[in-house]
Amino acid sequence: MNILIADDEKGIRIGLSKLFQREGHESFTAEDYESALECIRTTEIHIALLDIRMGDRDGVELLKSIQMINSDVICLMITGYGSISNAVEAMREGAADYLLKPLDNEYLLKAVNERLELKHLKNENLLLKEEQQEKMLDFNFRTNNPKMKKILTVADKVKDTDTTVLITGDSGTGKEVLSRYIHFTSNRHGAPFIGVNCAALSETLLLSELFGHEKGAFTGAHERKIGKFELADRGTLFLDEIGDMSPDAQAKLLRVLEEGTLERVGGNRTVRVNIRVIAATNQDLVSLIQKKEFREDLYYRLNVISLVLPSLKDRPEDILLLAEYFKALYGKKYRKGQLNFSPAACESMKVYGWPGNIRELKNLINQTVLLTEEATLETAGLNRREEPLTSSEEGLTPGISESLSLQDRMDGVIEKYEKNIIRETLIRNRFNKTAAAEELGVTRKTLFNKISKYSL
Repeated sequence: MNILIADDEKGIRIGLSKLFQREGHESFTAEDYESALECIRTTEIHIALLDIRMGDRDGVELLKSIQMINSDVICLMITGYGSISNAVEAMREGAADYLLKPLDNEYLLKAVNERLELKHLKNENLLLKEEQQEKMLDFNFRTNNPKMKKILTVADKVKDTDTTVLITGDSGTGKEVLSRYIHFTSNRHGAPFIGVNCAALSETLLLSELFGHEKGAFTGAHERKIGKFELADRGTLFLDEIGDMSPDAQAKLLRVLEEGTLERVGGNRTVRVNIRVIAATNQDLVSLIQKKEFREDLYYRLNVISLVLPSLKDRPEDILLLAEYFKALYGKKYRKGQLNFSPAACESMKVYGWPGNIRELKNLINQTVLLTEEATLETAGLNRREEPLTSSEEGLTPGISESLSLQDRMDGVIEKYEKNIIRETLIRNRFNKTAAAEELGVTRKTLFNKISKYSL
């Protein structure tokens, strides 16, 4: 981080400069008002330490001038005991804090690091908001496929109603994008769209996440929390991986759907909500019902309108359509200019099976555009093979001893195959475990266990 030290005492400038350099920061010094402003104009400064008295100029005046040039600079005032009133005035004008002379180095570093951490968190929060907004705005369901067009026709007919919708299909087929399409093109588009991954949370956390909790409801519940149902009031709640929802949560969900009311965990006050629920899963809910793992009454309550998304391999006319969209999206994001797919790359994409569906295509185009140095995207990043990396011409996986029993050899083959699949998926998703788990169709907990098992 770049730190400006503006003080008319040479000893303070030199001492603080060395202190911050030892901490890995870049320090800049200014002995007067004009040189401080010149540094602000010409250098990206993150934190400025300003003496309350700069010769015949006032440090508060310098503070105001700095904020006019760059309001993102965090200003800390350095003051003596006799000028605390001036420091208070500086706080009113936007100073983050004031430090008393003689300066305590340990306290100073703590104050600076705390402000830098807050700045980092603020920037990170802005980035997350931008990413979330981009994600929410991505609801255009692009397709030339007749089956998908019929699905969109049904979605258009029900989007302005309160009818629950169940979206099924393999992982990566666009279930969440379709749910956003339904919400953002409906009469509820001005209200919140909130998504919850039911597979990513334990039962206790899921109940708290969905229904909220009262203070003291369980260990760690230090204050009341409003759940996603209340936050989505008048809008849409998207429940992803509904097949992984616990029996207790299923019962509570059924009540909300039937009565439009809920109770927070640990509470007894009835809260009324007005929401439309869209649920999604890549599992066979009928099979789960037969295993007594999913409530039949909840299934019929959710399955009022059923939309089944086909796999990408069954939408051949959409492969290049989506590839072009992702190419334009990431080309703009990475400032790559005009990009084109080579004929060989287009052919590779058309014949590949896409087991990870649209998510795999999106991730692959993202990676290819990011790494390319050319205007034409060749087959190097697109020509994928579906065979396991461990397969051999003789049919025996390398590393599996022929002296083992058939069952042991089969177990070894499966583990090696599974390990390679997980490794490839992690690499493809740039080690984003949430995205990798979604592509693999497993929970984050299962993926973490596999990563630990195979030491990946």
